[in-house]
Amino acid sequence: MFLEQVIIYGLVFSICGAIIFYYLRSESKKSQVVAAKVNQAKIDGLFEPVSLHPVIDLDSCIKSGACYAACPEKDILGIVNGRATLINASNCIGHGACFHACPVEAISLVIGTEKRGVDLPHINEEFETNVEGIYIAGELGGMGLIKNGVEQGQEAVNYMIKKGIPRQKDIYDLFIVGAGPAGISAALQSKKMGLNFKIVDQDTLGGTVYTFPRSKIVMTSPMDLPLHGKVKLYETSKTELIELWEKVLTTNNISIQEHTKIESIERTGTYFSIQDQSGKYYQAQRVLLAIGRRGTPRKLGIPGEMTEKVAYRLLEPELIQGEKIMVVGGGDSAVESAMLLMDQNEVILSYRKDTFSRIKPKNRERIQAAIDNGKIKMAFNTVPVEIKPETIILKNNEMDQLEEIPNHRIYIFAGGELPTAFLKNSGIEISKRFGYTVKQYKK
Repeated sequence: MFLEQVIIYGLVFSICGAIIFYYLRSESKKSQVVAAKVNQAKIDGLFEPVSLHPVIDLDSCIKSGACYAACPEKDILGIVNGRATLINASNCIGHGACFHACPVEAISLVIGTEKRGVDLPHINEEFETNVEGIYIAGELGGMGLIKNGVEQGQEAVNYMIKKGIPRQKDIYDLFIVGAGPAGISAALQSKKMGLNFKIVDQDTLGGTVYTFPRSKIVMTSPMDLPLHGKVKLYETSKTELIELWEKVLTTNNISIQEHTKIESIERTGTYFSIQDQSGKYYQAQRVLLAIGRRGTPRKLGIPGEMTEKVAYRLLEPELIQGEKIMVVGGGDSAVESAMLLMDQNEVILSYRKDTFSRIKPKNRERIQAAIDNGKIKMAFNTVPVEIKPETIILKNNEMDQLEEIPNHRIYIFAGGELPTAFLKNSGIEISKRFGYTVKQYKK
């Protein structure tokens, strides 16, 4: 009997040992795969985060895997040797799915890093700035993504009402600057709550979303739109989303005053005096800034940049055919625009560096295929130095040479500039935040 027990225990220990061995070997292989991805991300310049991103508390992490399973982008997070790590942090668009999925709240959403600061305006948990009565919602406050903007626009209006808005004849209760996700949501919530409001945009409906290429996917999770309800649109195109907004706004009799750039906001007694680029004044008790972080496209500052052939966003690419086009930039917007134009035009993509950095993996594969197939002529280490009516002068920084190239049109994607002067002139304080944790609430 004793011998039989020894044999049984021996078999049990052997089986358990084998299971543990194979499990550890499997985990080791998975770790090696993730480690290789991390090394590649560092080579590609995708390891360092550029905006809102997850930070993992390794002491609390239980390695459940729920965080990277919930991430729509995938390969943002992974496990190496039993410890969670960032992989392609630059691809994170900060929707917070990982935060909400973590069962032990081991993830925080953070803006900036210890080395790289991000300029952010001062706002409290109710979205109010240091200037009482001026609120900020959406991308300008550091929270990008459409769903976040929609939620914040609605919440900001609710906080204003809760705090109290003095009602005065011939003065708007609320003046909304920006007709992107946050601004549209705020307008719908204002209508729902019976406020006297006005919404304007320096461009047109959709804000930053409107400037996306037509095929750009802009939704990764559902959202609640005031006066409409839950919107369950996954992998939605820009066109479909804007059509939805147009329908909801029309149904609720809300009009947006487009092509109206606000130049200044000043307190006048108990209300705000708001001036646009034409010199017209508006009066409002409360102001909501729902503008993007890239208030003004960054210019190259070269001769000829003010001519009509220069543009900073791509609209209706299908209507542009048979032209010699130069696209300037190395980010996703530049790469995607070049690929939208390449089938009907001769496209040169000029980028000041010697390799692409911080573009999405799918874009990297597609642009490389386009270059290999000769659909796009790639000009690394180059910058335009002068734009002429029928040509562009391109400088090769590596060889220190100039080349004059025939050209009909040029698109410049050099990023945008935070509207710092506008905010400061309005009295709003701005600070550079290093590793600033954004307050989130579990759903």
